[in-house]
Amino acid sequence: MAELTVHPSEPHQADDPPQNDAASDDADESVPEVADTSGSRGRYAAGALCGLLAAAAALAVAELVAGMRSDLQSPVLDVGDRVVDAVPRPVKDLAIEWFGTNDKIALLAGIGTLLGVYALVVGVVAVTRRWRAAIVGVAAFGAIGAYASQTTRRATEWYAVLPSLIGGVAGVLVLIALRRQLLRPAPATGTDPGTESGTESGTEFDAVPVGAWPAHVDRRRFVVASGATAVGAAAMAYTGRQLAARYDVGSQRDALALPAADRPLVAAATDVAAPVDGVSPFFTPNADFYRIDTALTVPRVSVPDWELSITGMVDREVRFGYADLLDREIVESDITLTCVSNEVGGSLLGTARWLGLRLDDLLAEAGISPDADQIVGRSVDGWTSGFPTAVLDGRDALLAIGMNGEPLPLEHGYPARLVVPGIYGYVSATKWITEIELTRFDRFDAYWVERDWSADGTIKLQSRIDTPRGLSKVAAGRVAIGGVAWAQRRGIDRVEVQIDDGDWVETVLAAEHGVDTWRQWSYAWDATPGRHSIRVRATERGLVGDAAIQTADRSEPFPSGATGQHQIVVIVE
Repeated sequence: MAELTVHPSEPHQADDPPQNDAASDDADESVPEVADTSGSRGRYAAGALCGLLAAAAALAVAELVAGMRSDLQSPVLDVGDRVVDAVPRPVKDLAIEWFGTNDKIALLAGIGTLLGVYALVVGVVAVTRRWRAAIVGVAAFGAIGAYASQTTRRATEWYAVLPSLIGGVAGVLVLIALRRQLLRPAPATGTDPGTESGTESGTEFDAVPVGAWPAHVDRRRFVVASGATAVGAAAMAYTGRQLAARYDVGSQRDALALPAADRPLVAAATDVAAPVDGVSPFFTPNADFYRIDTALTVPRVSVPDWELSITGMVDREVRFGYADLLDREIVESDITLTCVSNEVGGSLLGTARWLGLRLDDLLAEAGISPDADQIVGRSVDGWTSGFPTAVLDGRDALLAIGMNGEPLPLEHGYPARLVVPGIYGYVSATKWITEIELTRFDRFDAYWVERDWSADGTIKLQSRIDTPRGLSKVAAGRVAIGGVAWAQRRGIDRVEVQIDDGDWVETVLAAEHGVDTWRQWSYAWDATPGRHSIRVRATERGLVGDAAIQTADRSEPFPSGATGQHQIVVIVE
């Protein structure tokens, strides 16, 4: 990329052009309004505006081009995808810690801010002798977007570069046009309307001395040109969004009727929920279910175009359309999903009733090679997860198509995703799935394993206090404490709480719904005035009957899930 250099303004010389008579009090009112832009401040401000408008035009044109096909997207998203994949793990962890599930919005806002600053610098450079460097700077924007479109993990065709390249060309042309308007002086009083005094005709832009700009520039003409550019950019961006809306599958999902399960589950018993206000609902509403993934925008996958292939170390490769799935046995299963990024006491987990097909049945149709030990799920955006074939041990590992009685929400994997109880989502929960590959762990590392997370994604024993909230104020007397505990595939045998440094006391467990879901608990505490700490720990049943008490040793989520006991402080009045 060419160096972008801003030259400081030089003081005006004595032979600078004199003020035009049109600026006098008795000037003809028909003469256009003019402004003195010979100072560096006004010149650089106008140049910065040119840069911003050129960037806006480039993005708007790119948005318009991207809206013409469902497999094209804005350069901002292409670059954002590359940033998501390239940034170091600690940066990603920090983003999740700071912004939670809003980390994608924060990333896009950050990219927009950097682009705005970049555009300002390019615009300022455009009003110096280094104006060609500014042109290169705008062109570089398009080139970076084109490069990102071809190196993202999602499969793309060669024409994925078009939004970035065409947008870059548009940005260059707009910057040149606006700069010409800025450099062109206002007509002198009494001259032929068809001619302009002091125009740049026959003069190279870089021949204009930095400190000797025309004393009178037609501000009205420049403002009109800038306004027209802004309006045109907005119109193109809006048109691009409208074109892209043709590929929205939200209405398709809303109209989709799910089949009934061949073996429907009965409604969950009321006693699986702790009888305490403030404890999480046993089934997490879809709108409240946590979302952690690497997709900057929700993929738009149409059911008629969707296909799932089973490939790799199998006896035969098979492909399924959505209609093919509906011809097979449909089952329901209640499963609690947990994110490996969940901190002690965090909210990145939830329980839902999932509708779908048993994964072991689907893989049996392909025939798994005895040498295969890893099942890899691949998303439409190229994201991958991988888990052992050993989890096909009878548990309800599903290719899910429904969630809590409705088709999968778009942000949770519509039209199909994997749901595997007992292991964290980063090794199993592939949304918008298009391929299942049988392979070996010594041949392939999935997305997060490649970034040094553990290949063993077994969910760790954890518990959480839901009520009262940390640092809340409660009245002295009987106070209800409640929360959830989980150890999927093993089950919860006991939950205890500790008040201050007292003895651990056992809580009342709600009924167990199954070993694949969390378990709720409650405790009636006789609270006395003062500041008190409350800690919780759980005991799991274990796979072979061996109990294990939740450790107090604190560890961060990386590389295999957080450990430690959740503790809060409350003020009793």
